[in-house]
Amino acid sequence: MDPLRHARLGSSKVEVTRLGSSKVEVTRLGSSKVEVTRLGFGAAPIGNLFTRVTDDDASAAVDAAWDAGVRLFDTAPLYGHGLSEQRLGTALRSHARDEYVLATKVGRLLVPDVVKDADGFVDTPPVGWTYDFSHDATLRSLDESLARLGTDRVDLLHVHDPDDHADDALRGALPALEKLRDQGVIRAIGAGMNQSAMLARFVREADVDCVLLAGRYTLLDQSALDELLPLCTERGVSVIAGGVFNSGILADPSPRATYDYVPAPPGLVERARRLAEICARHGVDLKAAALRFPLAHPAVACVLTGARSAAEMAQNARLLARPIPLALWDDLRRERLLGDRVPTPSSETDEVAG
Repeated sequence: MDPLRHARLGSSKVEVTRLGSSKVEVTRLGSSKVEVTRLGFGAAPIGNLFTRVTDDDASAAVDAAWDAGVRLFDTAPLYGHGLSEQRLGTALRSHARDEYVLATKVGRLLVPDVVKDADGFVDTPPVGWTYDFSHDATLRSLDESLARLGTDRVDLLHVHDPDDHADDALRGALPALEKLRDQGVIRAIGAGMNQSAMLARFVREADVDCVLLAGRYTLLDQSALDELLPLCTERGVSVIAGGVFNSGILADPSPRATYDYVPAPPGLVERARRLAEICARHGVDLKAAALRFPLAHPAVACVLTGARSAAEMAQNARLLARPIPLALWDDLRRERLLGDRVPTPSSETDEVAG
């Protein structure tokens, strides 16, 4: 059998541990000592991404993640212009700080009286934001995030969307993050983007523990398989896979679906519908396959999913835990919806959060 045809779910770093009465998988990020659950909570939606979320619903979504065994929580100053960090910090305050991994980002400073183009967040606090990847701005950003989160430390700090600022990030933000890690202020560092090519550059040129890759390693888009994922495997850099539903099309492949936050091209909608039809043939929800798929690559440590309610979070956890027949992945190859060299899970069920 081709060793990549049905790869072991995740890497050799995966361990099964207990959280209360439940067994869940955890894996270490790169060469750091940070261990994350295989399902993470993305806190952009509770920052009012596209839709207003109440404080109570935001707190309930975080509680549902905790109850499902999730112990990785990811946010950023951009998300709701600080609102996501505030809500996440409040919701986690009742839990012992050593029991979860907290991640946020640098690269955008929140500032008054700055007007930016629409970024998708609604009903936000009366502040704007500006890009700043300098050394001093990185330290300021972390201090301000800690204040909003109401905590004395974060575990993981990413450089956030440096697409047009790569040189600034490599000269300013990343050396600052490396220094903070060396001093023990943070435990791991990375970079988060919606593209794989520049993340590959960061893996080559900076000492990152992980990367947060959104939307470029999914059932619809495996472009990261060309360079980034092999590079991460070679260098021992972990990948956190975000955007596994490609902003909605893999949750509901209808003509109104979005892909990369804009209306999806008809060709992609048709491809997503074919994926859904084959999943249905095996009694599998397309979303369950989309959640499970990235974890089959040995470089991928976990998947990160956003939720704006307890029901959404609980559903994601249940879907990830459901058995998926191995024949499904074979059928996707046969229909040329997955390439022959794309890793797929080696068993129908695995211990995961949820």
